[in-house]
Amino acid sequence: MKIRLLSILTSISAVFLSGCTGVSTENIEAVRPFNINSYLGVWYELARLPHSFEDGIIKSQATYRWGRNGQIEVINEGIVRKTGKRKSVTGYAETYKKSDAGELRVSFFRPFYGRYRIIYLDENYTKAIVTSSTSDYLWILSRRKDLPDKELQLLVAIAAEYGFDTDSLIYPWK
Repeated sequence: MKIRLLSILTSISAVFLSGCTGVSTENIEAVRPFNINSYLGVWYELARLPHSFEDGIIKSQATYRWGRNGQIEVINEGIVRKTGKRKSVTGYAETYKKSDAGELRVSFFRPFYGRYRIIYLDENYTKAIVTSSTSDYLWILSRRKDLPDKELQLLVAIAAEYGFDTDSLIYPWK
């Protein structure tokens, strides 16, 4: 039984790791100081790098709020382009290493957690650039789904300066 469980866990890990081919983002500092309470609320996903778990999803948004158990609930939702139906998934987040940096551990498939690193955040907590542990993952977020193009392009330029493949970005609200 232990061998079978280990085999299953190894297979699951291999699936998760096989999709990660990007360069490490460890050299990009997460924002500091970071106030989780100011970050809570609704964020619209204005641009992202493509991933199978978001294929065909438009009008994406994420809501961050305190859950009953003291963890942060993360509700990701969007519209399936082909059907027009809303799709939603709920995960949980916690601060990473209990620091004042904009880093969280997020899980949609417990017990597996991924890194959520906020590498840009304006002082009013209205615009953000988020990555994970590799450059395969990038999201440009805003409190407004209708952010002016000039402001969005500035965020894209910042992401490009960090070395992200901004030519491959998908714009789910356009």
